[in-house]
Amino acid sequence: MKKLLGWFFPAWMCVAVAAIAMAQEPGAPGQAATGSQRMHERITHEVRHELVMLPQLTIFDNLQFKVDGSKVTVMGQVVNGSIKDSAEKVIKSVEGVETVVNQIEILPASQNDDRIRERVARAIFNDNRLFRYSMGSVPPIHIIVRNGHVTLEGVVNSQTDKDTAFLRANGVPGVFSVKNNLQVQKS
Repeated sequence: MKKLLGWFFPAWMCVAVAAIAMAQEPGAPGQAATGSQRMHERITHEVRHELVMLPQLTIFDNLQFKVDGSKVTVMGQVVNGSIKDSAEKVIKSVEGVETVVNQIEILPASQNDDRIRERVARAIFNDNRLFRYSMGSVPPIHIIVRNGHVTLEGVVNSQTDKDTAFLRANGVPGVFSVKNNLQVQKS
């Protein structure tokens, strides 16, 4: 019996070591999926960081992106055309990104839209319930104005905050319509 146990333990250790080695092999099917998933998450995190760090980015700009392998598609609307070029440049600098498709729209210059942007921002951020969203270098609520039509983009903490932002924006003189694309953050 002692001889049997004497051979069993070393044999079991060899099987365990072989199983661990196979699991860590780079070509193993399970590892490839998690490796590509980690790469996708890293690229997503770095692209988001680079876009938020753009010095020209304001609450009147909306940038979104989609990662598909080594290809990043950037979309949205901006007031300042230089943001479109800067966004593409910083995304290209992210390790692992090979192709950037730039679909950012530059909003038309309009004094009326500029006035509406300022008035909507004041109406939303001067509300006691929504004031906390004005904090930070790039607040979570973005106000996009095109030809008097307002779109609210971003994230808020509750449905009440989303509805309040909509009502405040809709009450601004000169606004033709308000589209509320604010997302309610899940707890």
